[in-house]
Amino acid sequence: MSLDPFNLMLVFAAALAGGWVARRLGYPSILGELAAGIALGPPLLGLLGTDDATTVIGKLGVTLLMLYIGIHLDPTSLGKAARPGLMASLGGFLVPAGLGFGLMMYVDGDPVAASFVAVAMGVTSLATKSRILVDLGILNTRIAHVLMAGALFSDVAALVFFAALLGLAATGAIALSGILATVVKAALFLAGAWIVGTRVFPKVGKLLADRKVDSSSLFIAVVGMGLGFAGAAEAAGLHGILGAFLAGLFIRPGVLDHDQLHAVESRARNVSVGLLAPVFFVTAGFKVSFSVFTDSFLLVIAVIVVATVGKIIGTALFYLPTGYGFREGVAVGAGMNGRGAVEIIVAEIALTAGIIDERIFSILVFMAVFTTATVPVLLTRSINWLRRRGELVADDREGVVIVGAGPVARYLASLLVTDTSVTLIDTNLEHVRAAQAMGLDVIKGNGIDDDLLEEAGIRGARAVIATTTNAEVNLLAAKIAKQRFGVPTVHIAVPEEATQSLIRMLDEIGGKQLFGRPIDLTVWDVAVATGRTVDLEYAVADPEEVFSNEPRGIGRRELESLPLVIRSEQGWDLFSVDREMKPGETILALGMKSIRRAGTQQQLEHDPMT
Repeated sequence: MSLDPFNLMLVFAAALAGGWVARRLGYPSILGELAAGIALGPPLLGLLGTDDATTVIGKLGVTLLMLYIGIHLDPTSLGKAARPGLMASLGGFLVPAGLGFGLMMYVDGDPVAASFVAVAMGVTSLATKSRILVDLGILNTRIAHVLMAGALFSDVAALVFFAALLGLAATGAIALSGILATVVKAALFLAGAWIVGTRVFPKVGKLLADRKVDSSSLFIAVVGMGLGFAGAAEAAGLHGILGAFLAGLFIRPGVLDHDQLHAVESRARNVSVGLLAPVFFVTAGFKVSFSVFTDSFLLVIAVIVVATVGKIIGTALFYLPTGYGFREGVAVGAGMNGRGAVEIIVAEIALTAGIIDERIFSILVFMAVFTTATVPVLLTRSINWLRRRGELVADDREGVVIVGAGPVARYLASLLVTDTSVTLIDTNLEHVRAAQAMGLDVIKGNGIDDDLLEEAGIRGARAVIATTTNAEVNLLAAKIAKQRFGVPTVHIAVPEEATQSLIRMLDEIGGKQLFGRPIDLTVWDVAVATGRTVDLEYAVADPEEVFSNEPRGIGRRELESLPLVIRSEQGWDLFSVDREMKPGETILALGMKSIRRAGTQQQLEHDPMT
């Protein structure tokens, strides 16, 4: 096996640069990595190439990426997405496949080649989609689990069809025995994976815990489990990434304790997302051939359009019976549109078997890379569309954990508790007693302690709110909630004197500023504690209306408004300045008389509002 260290260094550099540019433009890193491979590789400049070792490194990166995704995802949540995932995979497979078959029969008239192109159009890439979900920070949303479940169904169906097509090409007849053998091997693999994952993995985890192995050895052991499952999947005729993904799903609490699980997940993310997987996505761009544009330009365009439109519309239409709405179906379809590595692998098999020629092979490769490259754009836009409308659903999660139980936090909890369960955590005994007196659930202790957060129900929480007067503690709580527990929504109180670096770090982890702006939380805590605030309620009449942070006239007094919660017929949401408001929604807020910063405490005590 050959390895060109200098070329590998350039591939890493291209991945780093491409990912950085993509993030600066507001897109996931994978788009920049693919673009770097196309621009700097054989398709255009030819500055980069590949060798056996680079290819192996890329495949290992994708395998570890799938292991990480499996560890990060909650299997119970994935199971809840089985029905919508099946509907999405049916629509996303049958519609583009049918359109693709018709197109190729019209162009070439070869039913075998047309059937293969049809299946290739219906395929979905699990690996590329997984990376995009990581980059967008939506792993713990219903859409993410529907996409993962749908990709699994789609890949299994594609393997069965490929077996039939390969048998047809070899014998001239549908090889039912080959199909049956594929199905039996897949079923045996899944059954064996279940037995090993539920019976063997816990015993291995206990053995490692008893021997108190260090985190490096533990990570190596987990990687070994993932590679073992990947090898077994390959032996069963499935793709290795599916095996690694399943292995990750079985690495759960009970196999490893919480600290061990967090350490392994963190290392898996750093090694896969941060180092090895980018090699795969850069080298994927190498396979694009622009010669097909001169030979079969119209066919290339037609295949891409049919594959993209068929995938998105087909998924959205079949998704309607789930009751989750057409817009969510469009977002799922946008995510399902990527073909990526799966299609390229099977296209090579078909080329070798003589089912397709080099022209069709090049078109399919370009279509795979193009559709994969469009997924970050289409999925990012559709996710942002759902976010603005308040329709990005987070895994049927419910409940809120509030770190800090000061007066403002208690007031916010009293608003939320009418809609959902709320648990507060605070080290201050006085705050704890005050919360208990209001009938709120509260735990005395450190809000960044994993065990206390577990006790507060963070694993099933829809949102975590950090409202302490310490900005660093708030940021750390948000980071723990996002990265360790996958909480979809985190808001923290940001002080007026907050540095740009703190706000930038909050943005990087996908957190938001509570109240929509930096505030002096101490001032508001004093005002609430001394009864110097009033309850405010704003009805949104115009969707273009922007909630103002300027003081508003309420009666004879000028009040500073502190927006807290948005209520609508669909439920509640925390206020955020980037949340698109809709008619009929109501903003609940606190109002306080505008005051000077100097002598705040004394002013509040001697200048009460009437």
